[in-house]
Amino acid sequence: MTDVKVSSSPGQSRLYAAVIGDVVGSRSAPDRAGLHRAITAALAEAAGRAIDPPALTVGDEFQGAYRTVGDAIDAALSIRLALAPDVDIRFGIGWGAVTVLDEATGIQDGPGWWAAREAIEWTAAAQTQPGLALVRTAFRTDESTGPDANAVNAALMCRDHLLGSLDERSQRILSGLRAGRTKRELAVAEGISASAVSQRAGRAGLDLIMAASQELRRVE
Repeated sequence: MTDVKVSSSPGQSRLYAAVIGDVVGSRSAPDRAGLHRAITAALAEAAGRAIDPPALTVGDEFQGAYRTVGDAIDAALSIRLALAPDVDIRFGIGWGAVTVLDEATGIQDGPGWWAAREAIEWTAAAQTQPGLALVRTAFRTDESTGPDANAVNAALMCRDHLLGSLDERSQRILSGLRAGRTKRELAVAEGISASAVSQRAGRAGLDLIMAASQELRRVE
């Protein structure tokens, strides 16, 4: 169950992409209030295409809902980059029916949320395995509907590995590229040459991450 609100009448079910996220190692954060302010600001940046904008629920966990799986995946990436490198986030994305049990309180239930919970629990377990230590995002779906979970997860694992391998400058450049800034503009901001930005984009896989993200955004 969750306490975010979906625009449906009580008892009515709709198909949505539910997103659950939480902070990796949050208990060791020295400034809890500052951490929550940073998360709240990052969630606001990912609210644009949400059915229900992502919001903190309990502790360092946040939840939100999107119309498509692609929108949910893209929002998760936006949140992750907005908080990097200081705050590390993991995500579970679930596709399925979401039912509003109580419109006044916003309490929801349904396969979409169960799938998202299963996904984030898998993500947390996967991080303990050496070969999957950089995985931060997983997707689950009701078996009867939604995109091919195996294909989506294969793409997410590869993208997460690339993201987890980036240094701070590459993360900033990637964030700038996603915001629509040119490589020349980013070069000026970083105090390096435009050719250095282009070389880094190719060598670190930034162009590949951008291309993969565009494809994942199309997932229905």
